[in-house]
Amino acid sequence: MFLTVLYTLLFYAATMILIVGLGLKIIQYARVPAPLKIATTPAPKTKFGVALRLFREVAFFESLFKGSKWTWIFGYLFHFGMFLVLIRHSRYFIEPFFPLDTLVVQSVGRYAAFAMMAGLAGLMVRRIFVDRVRYISNPSDYLMLILIFMIAFTGTLMSFTSTFHPDVYGVHEFFNEGVLGFNFANEIPHDFMLMVHLLLVIILMVIFPYSKLIHSVGVFFSPTRNQVDNPREQRHIVNWAKKFEE
Repeated sequence: MFLTVLYTLLFYAATMILIVGLGLKIIQYARVPAPLKIATTPAPKTKFGVALRLFREVAFFESLFKGSKWTWIFGYLFHFGMFLVLIRHSRYFIEPFFPLDTLVVQSVGRYAAFAMMAGLAGLMVRRIFVDRVRYISNPSDYLMLILIFMIAFTGTLMSFTSTFHPDVYGVHEFFNEGVLGFNFANEIPHDFMLMVHLLLVIILMVIFPYSKLIHSVGVFFSPTRNQVDNPREQRHIVNWAKKFEE
């Protein structure tokens, strides 16, 4: 019962920190003025084109593909693998499960963890052995990669080994009925690897808004990506500078 209460409260606290932290960062990004028209050319000249550009950037990492093919491969393996893993984990929070749960979410998502770890390993090797990347890397950059890798690794151990395989139904009941239902009666399965896995996830949730991982949100506020390239057609004046035009 103690572990159930402890982990439930930790998830509540981590979720609150994550939501508030992301909200504050979004407000901060939205308020930062863009005094110059600095869209990276060739850039779209319409808002619809900007929306398409942002979609390609988020969905396919377009600029990274043009800049470094190897980094794109490792980055895409990690992000797409993580996307499938997150969809697979939705079964612990959603009732009933998705209609394609067995075919897509479980079968494909289960093996996506290997792609996720392969991508992380490649990004770590790049950060260690590429001189220009190692020069600008901080200790937190390495620790972040290690943290996410350990989350994927512990999850894979539970999924593919009988020694560490937890009670999946019990985990679902803990989150779906316990955490989301505010019911401490649904105890968390007392499996060591599960405890480690969830604790690492909680740590990631807490530090996410205050780390470089916030780039997943910041990309939408990057003036080099979200600006229309129309300096000839329309003069760009930031809001705080308009009063000087009067």
